[in-house]
Amino acid sequence: MLNQLKKIFPSLTYYTPANYELKENFMWFKTLENKLIGIHKNELSTKETSILSAFLTPYEPSFPMKTEKEKKWTDLINGNTESFAKLDMPYRFVYFNMPIKQVDPITFKEALNTLFEQEVSILWESEKEGIIIEELEQISETISYKHIIDILMSDLYVKINFLVGYFQSDTLNIHSYYKNMNYGGKIAFKSSDKNVITYFEAIPSIIMNQLDFQFKNSLSQSILKEFTTDKEFFKMINVYLESDLNISVTAKKLYMHRNSLQYRIDQFKKHTGIDIRSFHQAMSVYLALIAAHEIND
Repeated sequence: MLNQLKKIFPSLTYYTPANYELKENFMWFKTLENKLIGIHKNELSTKETSILSAFLTPYEPSFPMKTEKEKKWTDLINGNTESFAKLDMPYRFVYFNMPIKQVDPITFKEALNTLFEQEVSILWESEKEGIIIEELEQISETISYKHIIDILMSDLYVKINFLVGYFQSDTLNIHSYYKNMNYGGKIAFKSSDKNVITYFEAIPSIIMNQLDFQFKNSLSQSILKEFTTDKEFFKMINVYLESDLNISVTAKKLYMHRNSLQYRIDQFKKHTGIDIRSFHQAMSVYLALIAAHEIND
């Protein structure tokens, strides 16, 4: 159908982060597959708009206009290095997502700008997700995204997740970096209750997501055995790993007596033969938990 429409309306374009600034000149529609297409208003009569609206959902984007710097970052990511001078400061990408229609992108960006020393660049993937570009020269100290979440929750009542990337100084692999952050952001929060995750913390989830169902099912069953559906154990091992395998710290976070936690760890070893006090064995269990979570999700 879209190919046929393209023949009738040559300006028809798909939504991408690179063209959302065209909203003033284009009329947008949402397809049954939830894809956004735009047609230049000059090509649409009132009658044609009514016909399209009968089988497509009219859509009004609410993105802020792209700044000149955001346009240059978009060009750079897409391989056009001429529009950007040589970078002389480290930068990093920070993926974010939030429930759709909980807050509009314009309001979100305005609120975010108040938390940075200079205007922040955002490349939107959709109304609910995008990439923040954080340049080290823009900040006097590392931004705490947990603190940002607290402020946004207080001001906008918006639930948000951040996948924080790593700083880098060159742009040789910037397209891959951008692509990996978007992909990782869609995966990282499926198996974690945390709102802020670093890219390196997300790597196990990203790797597991690329494995087939049969392998993940075999991994979870062979390692976890009867603990496969034990949600209390899931919580315990996640906190234990986040606490660097420190039993005392884990017990404190879980409001458990140290001996009670030690008993649960011993019981797991008794039934599975795996000692999660060993880093490598604990990591195997962690991967199995991710696999079980994806299977049961």
